[in-house]
Amino acid sequence: MNWAFLQSVLSGVNKYSTSIGRIWLSVLFIFRILVFVAAAENVWKDESKDFVCNTQQPGCENVCFDRFFPVSQARLWALQLIMVSTPSLLVALHVAYREHREKKYGRKLYEDKSKIDGGLLFTYLLSLVLKTTFEVGTLLIFYFVYNGFAVPRMYQCEESPCPNTVDCYISKATEKMIFLYIMGCTSVLCMVLNLTEMLYILSKQCWKCFSKRYVPVEQKRACRCHTHSTSALPLSTAAPKALTITSNEDKLKVQPFQTGKESAA
Repeated sequence: MNWAFLQSVLSGVNKYSTSIGRIWLSVLFIFRILVFVAAAENVWKDESKDFVCNTQQPGCENVCFDRFFPVSQARLWALQLIMVSTPSLLVALHVAYREHREKKYGRKLYEDKSKIDGGLLFTYLLSLVLKTTFEVGTLLIFYFVYNGFAVPRMYQCEESPCPNTVDCYISKATEKMIFLYIMGCTSVLCMVLNLTEMLYILSKQCWKCFSKRYVPVEQKRACRCHTHSTSALPLSTAAPKALTITSNEDKLKVQPFQTGKESAA
């Protein structure tokens, strides 16, 4: 399998993740994919050839191998890695949808296309829920199908066409069990990181909503004083202009006293 392609895809999604999401991606690559590619595939190589039973009955060994390994553990781990990585692509697709909308309407619709808010917040939380669900589901499959995470050195098989109880021996049983515990612990670590990231995002959104509604008392008083000071006008401007009413008596001019000579003239 070409894991380099999955790595390149997830590296592009990494820029849309939070700091905890980047830690999850580092754990996924270093402690899971690299360990699986470098060592785990070689440990589970040629499982059917190394599975030996103390019988010559035709078909008995194949039936017992199928009974103990209904699904190859290596392929199940590979399937789990693909399933827990795929939900991260939902975030990249949502960001691409935002970019397409801005190109369609020809204007800026989002303050930051990769900011986790609105519909992108729901998509991001959905991806975390899906990743956690796939992690839990795979661990439950391992536990119930293989009866735990222990790999016995010898497996007793009573399936038909075996004539009686047959002892079958599993190669590299201790090494396989060690890798199962490593992969299981890293899977639990990734689940913890996913849950922590969900709580971090939800608490951040709750605090944002709370900070918008809550205003300190001092700030309220300052706002009220500011509104009162701005609403109050100066006396010179607030006072209405006095209306000057001129009467007919004011218009009369006082005539000087005229003497007789002046009047005769």
